[in-house]
This record gives sequence, C-alpha cells and structure tokens, in this order.
Amino acid sequence: MGVPAFFRWLSRKYPSIIVHCVEEKGRECNGVRIPVDTTKPNPNEVEFDNLYLDMNGIIHPCTHPEDKPAPKNEDEMMVAIFEYIDRLFNIVRPRRVLYMAIDGVAPRAKMNQQRSRRFRASKEGVELTDEKHRIREEIIQRGGYLPPEEIKERFDSNCITPGTEFMDNLAHCLRYYVAERLSNDPGWKNVVVFLSDASVPGEGEHKIMDFIRRQRAQPNHDPNTHHCLCGADADLIMLGLATHEPNFTIIREEFKPNKPRPCSLCGQTGHEMKDCQGVAREKQGQHDEFADTMPVSEQEFIFIRLCVLREYLERELTMASLPFAFDFERSVDDWVFMCFFVGNDFLPHLPSLEIREGAIDRLVNIYKDVVHKTGGYLTQNGYVNLERVEMIMQAVGVAEDNIFKKRKEDEENFRRRNKEKRKRMKAEQQGPSYLTTGQFAPQALGRRDVPEPIQNPRYQAYDMRMNPREQNNKNAAQSLKAMMRNEGGTSSGSSESQDRRAPKRKAEDSDSDPEPEDNVRLWEEGWKQRYYKNKFDVDVTDSDFRKKVVQSYVEGLCWVLRYYYQGCASWKWYFPFHYAPFASDFKDIKGMFTEFEKDTKPFKPLEQLMSVFPAASGNFLPTTWRDLMVSPESSIIDFYPDDFAIDLNGKKYAWQGVALLPFVDERRLRAALAEVYPDLTPEEVRRNSLGSDVLFVGKSHLLFDFIHELYREECNKGTAVPPELCFGIQGLLNLDESPVLPDKPVKSPIPTLRDISQSTAVSIKFKDPEYADGHVFKAVLLSGAKIPTKVLKPGDWERGNRGQWRPQLGFNPNRQQAHLDQSGFRALGHSLNRNQHSGGQYSNTPPPGNYHQGSYRPQHSGGHRGFQHSRPNPQLGASQPFQQPQFPRQQQYGGGGDGDGGGGHGWNRVVQSQPLAYQQNRDHGGPRQDGYQQQYEYRRDDWQDRRGDRRGNRGQQGYGSSRSYPPPPPSRRYNWN
Repeated sequence: MGVPAFFRWLSRKYPSIIVHCVEEKGRECNGVRIPVDTTKPNPNEVEFDNLYLDMNGIIHPCTHPEDKPAPKNEDEMMVAIFEYIDRLFNIVRPRRVLYMAIDGVAPRAKMNQQRSRRFRASKEGVELTDEKHRIREEIIQRGGYLPPEEIKERFDSNCITPGTEFMDNLAHCLRYYVAERLSNDPGWKNVVVFLSDASVPGEGEHKIMDFIRRQRAQPNHDPNTHHCLCGADADLIMLGLATHEPNFTIIREEFKPNKPRPCSLCGQTGHEMKDCQGVAREKQGQHDEFADTMPVSEQEFIFIRLCVLREYLERELTMASLPFAFDFERSVDDWVFMCFFVGNDFLPHLPSLEIREGAIDRLVNIYKDVVHKTGGYLTQNGYVNLERVEMIMQAVGVAEDNIFKKRKEDEENFRRRNKEKRKRMKAEQQGPSYLTTGQFAPQALGRRDVPEPIQNPRYQAYDMRMNPREQNNKNAAQSLKAMMRNEGGTSSGSSESQDRRAPKRKAEDSDSDPEPEDNVRLWEEGWKQRYYKNKFDVDVTDSDFRKKVVQSYVEGLCWVLRYYYQGCASWKWYFPFHYAPFASDFKDIKGMFTEFEKDTKPFKPLEQLMSVFPAASGNFLPTTWRDLMVSPESSIIDFYPDDFAIDLNGKKYAWQGVALLPFVDERRLRAALAEVYPDLTPEEVRRNSLGSDVLFVGKSHLLFDFIHELYREECNKGTAVPPELCFGIQGLLNLDESPVLPDKPVKSPIPTLRDISQSTAVSIKFKDPEYADGHVFKAVLLSGAKIPTKVLKPGDWERGNRGQWRPQLGFNPNRQQAHLDQSGFRALGHSLNRNQHSGGQYSNTPPPGNYHQGSYRPQHSGGHRGFQHSRPNPQLGASQPFQQPQFPRQQQYGGGGDGDGGGGHGWNRVVQSQPLAYQQNRDHGGPRQDGYQQQYEYRRDDWQDRRGDRRGNRGQQGYGSSRSYPPPPPSRRYNWN
C-alpha cells in the first residue's frame, strides 16, 4: 500500500505483534555444504501449513540490491532468487502448500501508480548518470583520484513487468527450480506447489488472497489452517485481516535504517556521491586481498502475528452501550476501511489525513464517537454504507482547519530543533581552542597508557598561558590581511566589490533552510479556494466539479474495499485525478455510487507495457510498438512525455511528490495498437497471451498418481481435484502443454546449474473453484475455527510508549534468553581484549548468585571432561568435577566443544544455549504454567540468602581467601555440589 510510514506506526503502537525469526543455518563439513533438514520441527516453535510468496518483493532485492554488489548477469539473478526462496522455506517450513505469485497484468486503477513509478525511475536514472559525469569531471580537475569508470550496461528494473522477456525467462527458471526441489529435497516431498507467473492477470498478493478466499468458501476447508505470507508491502497486513482467518502470520525482512552504501564513484563507504573527494582507497588486508569485497550483514527476518494484532484491536475497538450488537469481526473490517483514507495504491490520501500525524488514531476516535449515531457498521462483506461514511467524513471536516494549522506549527518547531541541533553539533566538532600536552593532556577513559611526565613544570605552565594569546593574535592578523586585500582590489563604490566583501553564509549557517514553495498555504485562510485553483485549475465556487471529484473518490473507496474482500470488481475503473478532495467536501454522497461495469477484461501483457512504460524503456517492446512512443507522427505520442513536472504537494523530497503525467486513454491506445498487432512474431504472441496457474507435486504425494493418470489417459477436459488427496484444496485440473513429467529429464535454463536427469515431480494447470455471478464471500470467522491463546499481558498495552523494546525470539514467550553479567563480560575481556587463546584466571569460575539461572554454560572440553574450579573455595568446600550434560539440540547446533580442543568462549556457549528452552518444552509437553511463580519465589529466597551471607562475610574478598561470594544457587539444570 502507498503508505510508507504505516508499518513503522503499526509496530510502534502495537509492538508485541513482531517476533524475530529463528533461523537454522546450514553447515560445512570438509568443504561440503550440508543443507538444513527442513523435515525437522520448526525452530520457531510453531508449525505453518501454507506459505505464500509475493514474488515481486523477492525479485527486486535479488536483481538490484542496495546493500551488496549487484548480480553480474541474469543467471546470477535467478540463482539469487532461488537462494532467497530456500531461505524462506527453511525458516517457515510449510507442511501443505507453497504458493508463489508473480505480479501479472494489474487492474487499470493500479496502472496509474505503476506508470508513475516507471517514469520516475527512468527520469531519475538519467539524472543520476548526468550527475555522476559532472562530479567525476570536477574531482578529476581538482587532481583527485577515481577508479576507471566501468563500461557496464545499467540494469533497467522496468523489465520486472509482465510481458517482458525477463519475466518469461523467470517463469521457466522457477519451473525448473520447483521440479529440482521436489525431486531432491525431502522437506518438499509432501508439499503442493502452486506457481502463478506473470502471464496470470492480477497483482501477486491479490492472486494469493483470491486463492485463500475461494478455498475457505469450500466445505472441505480446514478453518484452523496456519497461513504465512511473505511480502514487504503494508497492504498485506490489511489483506491478512480481511481474510478473518484466526492463524495468519506475515514474514518480512527486518528494516534496518542507515545502512552503509558505497559511493557510486569511488566505491568506498562512509560518504555519499555528492561528498566524494576523490581520495585513493585504503589497502584492504595485508596484500589487498579484500579489495573487491563489501562488508555485508545478512538480512534478518521478522514475523508479524496478526492474531496478536487482533487482540490489540479487540481492546481498542470494543465499545459499550451500543444501540446494536457489537461484532468484533465487523469492527475489524471498518478499521481496514478507515486505513484507506491515509493512502493506498489506488487513491491519493486526503489532504488532512497524514499517518505521521496520528490520522488513524484520529479516525478511530471519531468512529467510536459517531458509531452510536450511525445505527450500524460502515461496511459489510466488502460493501460500503455511504450514508454512515459521510458522518465520519463530516466529523473530520470540522477539524480540518485546526489540523492544517497544527501541521504548520509542528513543521516550524521541527525546523527550529534541527537548526539548534546543527549548531550544537558544529560547536562540538570544533572542540577547544587549545589542548594541553604531556601530563595534563586529556586521556580517554579506560586507557592503560600512562601520560608522559612533565620535565619542566614552569615552562609547561607558561606555554599553557601564552598559546591561546598567540592563536588569537594570528587570527586577528589573518582577518586584517583579508580585509586589506578586499579593499585594495577594486573601487569601493562598485557593487561587485561589495559582494566580495560580504562572504556568503553557508546553508547550514542560515537562519532557515530552503523550503519548497507552497502556493496553497493550507494553514492560512482561503486554503480551500487556493487548493482547487492550484491543483485542479478551477474556482472553489464550481460546485459541480468538486462534486465530480468527490464522486470519483467515493467510487474509488467502494472499488478498493471490494477488491480486498471480493476480488476485482472492474478491470477498467481508475481515479482520474492526481489529487484528492477535502473531507469537508463529502456531502450528500449516499447516491453517488450504484455499481461497477460488469464483465470487464484485463489488458494483455504487451498492452500494459504500452500503458506504463516510458519511451526510454521501449527496448522491451516490439520494434513497431516502440515507434509509437517516439515517432512524431504517432497518434499517442502525448502519452510518453520526455520530461514532466513533479508537484511536491507540501512535501520536502521529490520522491514524495506527485508526478503530473497524462492519463492513458484506453480507446485511443487500442486503436493505435490495432495497426501494429499483425507485426508480432509467434514468440511475442505467446508472451502476449494470458496464462494459468500451475500445480506441482512430488512422487510421494497422494495427488501424484491421480495427476499422472490424467496424462496417461490424455484427459482434455477439466477434472476436479479430489479434496481428500490435497488437504481439502479444490479446483479444476487441465493438462499442461509443456509439463514436468515423472521419470523425464528437465533441462536447466541456467548454465551453471545441472539438468535434472530423472524428475520425480509432475505439473498440471490449476484453476480456482468457480462461483456464480453475484456470489458474496462472507467476511466472518468460519465454523470450527479455534481462536489462538491470548498472548498479551496487562503490561503489553502500554509497552509501545516506554523506552527501547526488542521483539521476542520465536513464538514461545517463555523462551529463555541469553544474558551476560559482570563475570561474563570479565571472561570476554580476558579472552578477547588480551588476545589470549586460553581463558583468564576467572574463566572457569562459576557465576555469582545473582546470575540468571540456566543461562550460563561452563567451559568444557569436547563435552566429556569434568569441570574443575580454578581456585579452592571455603564456601563451596572441595571443588567437585562437573559433568556437562549433552542435549540433542546442542549437538545439532555444533556439538559440545568449540575452539582449541576445549569448550568455546562464553559468548558462543550462551548463544548456543538459546534453543534449549524449546527442547525442554517439547520434552515436557509444553511450557510450564507455574514457571513465573517458581522463578519469583526462587529469586526472593536467593536474594535473602545472599544478603545473609554478605552480613556474615564482610571481611573476605575473592573466591579463594579474602572475600566470600555466596555459593551459586541450586539450579534445575546443573548441580554445582
């Protein structure tokens, strides 16, 4: 969804919805990589049934990554996509379904946004190239050094659009990948794989939602299926809530801001291209062996638990004393609908509603106040009650004037704080005017270097007094010389000399930052008149035009909600304006919408390319089609401007602005394309046709023999899927023209990957179940659905407003976390800071009593030798050998030993101890219910014992003789006696 700050707002307001993924890594043994066994239980302590991949969120970071070197060619891109899918499969480990959906031809409402993105990308690419050439020439003229410019063809990300050769090749590569995994990976053997490539119309995430929606309407659907959807778009959260499935989780990459990016000129990190000075690169390694490597931290993943978000919303949306029965599922639908007003991929957001200003909270509060008067909910099963929506909009319209004034006030305060911050940072960077040396020189805290002694204290004191005076005299002399040079060069009366005498202030020293001109000035009186005059070029008194804009926006709200809950209502509809109306303009909207046009058809792939591509990306189109973009005689040349304006619309950066592109007229486009359709080659005709989903199963799956028999009998009519053979999934099967067949070879489309000599998989076309026209999918919890156990505690409701917070690791809230206290850091200091391979004198000492129980792992050798204290302890008596127990999970994560024949460092031992809690819970049938009370009682007794010990042993120090620590507490896991 087009709301960049939505996920940030959601994760801060409802922090417990986020869980860090636990990922098991593959190992290497004697140079051979051992893959992860995905048949084992999920290390996140939850089992997922279905995994859905919104493939465009995988394709883009794999083809043109921002934080690592880009692939050199298309083959490397495909391998990167395979590895990304492998990693997701390893984390989620689906047991029933893997659904891969690539964006196909989108509805016309989405094409406007796609067109804007692609035109922007093309324009920014040209501007970036020109800027690089300009800065490069300036640096070389100054005598700077830059590596020779590589002659490299720039990867045009616009090719990730249905109908291009790249997307066609990707579909072939994914077919090979699925066949290879089903034939060789035991974790895939019982999984049904669906591939919906770019030839199938619809956006990837909405094809997934359509599959879920149609399957859950079948009588054989399991209402407790656990879904996991992978994607980075914020609208996936809305779509997941709209399914009303009780077990729905989203997995996405964890966003880490301020990642270092290399300069595109010199390739070094630490500065941007505009700040490049042309300094030679430092040697990487002793022999510069790391010159071509970039430090890359592997991207981590997080889970977003929608069941926990439902808990938050249930508390927030529950209302008492309603004149009608409260229905939580209906209130969730209303919450999803209200989020559309702050922006989405199909409609511009209302001017008075910005998510960064708490617009969703404002809407929810208004909704809870007004719903008592509306007599019911705003939506039902994806259909909008416009009369009730008007009451919400009028309540927002009353506050619009105050919202705009408050926005201006906040912006001025923000600029003032930034100005003060820059001044403080500049003062800190300057430092003191004089620093002493020798014995009185400032030393960094914790340094062991001893300052040099003073040889002549009297001379040192004199130097400290006189140096600042000398510096001031030098500064005054330099200023006087500069003034005399300025006065002597030209006559005092010339304006040029006046300009030279008054040096320009730098931007950071100016009183106010340069702000883009805003002619609308929403914070001043007459804002509505200026808005319609500047944005629409009409007078505010033209009520008919304003009503037309509002009517189009109301149609858009109905279309978007229908799209989320029932599927695409119309492939032709789109919002025909660049800007939205005001909330106060929503008057008498009850009769503004009736119904959408029936039986509309999507564009074909090449037609969509002509609708969204700029002329610079015409190389992906047939020659005669490309000429329509550049030829002056073309009847549609006005659709492809070489340059276009970007209206910042009150924003600061160009990417936040509105691209003022002309809208494509479908009738004119089709008329122009009718003349060039005969020029298509057979291959281009194939790429321009609409396809269907493909189903894959392995040889051990129950559905395998059924599909294989269809190919033997050459059944040419659609055959229903037996739900008992496919986890209750239903649909129609049709033979594929180029199928993957068992015991047949599959040729690899990538030269670096081997062919499959004998496949054990089979593929066939699949079509979702059909429903009668006018069928309404119910937005309700299904009968038999079990609501997950509540996970929020009373303290979680206000957790988002407190200091720093970290998501939990895995789905088990009782997972024992690793901790280090002073003794642990002391062991790290002895083993790391002094570069010693053996531990320090305290490295084998058991932890003190205030250490969290169960987190410490004593040093051991190979997991078999006894543990001996380094010193005798009178409190503990004679030291006893300690036998380290071996756990299956610990062996799985690297065995009992680490390092030079002995136990590893303390940090490694603590990190390896994390999976043990899950092992214990599994062995005991789940987490202990009384764990919190036992821990509290245990810590209270331990605290009393330690206080008593301190009173009786104040005169001793150390473990050996002088100071007495209390004995370690009795642990449920280890025995220290």
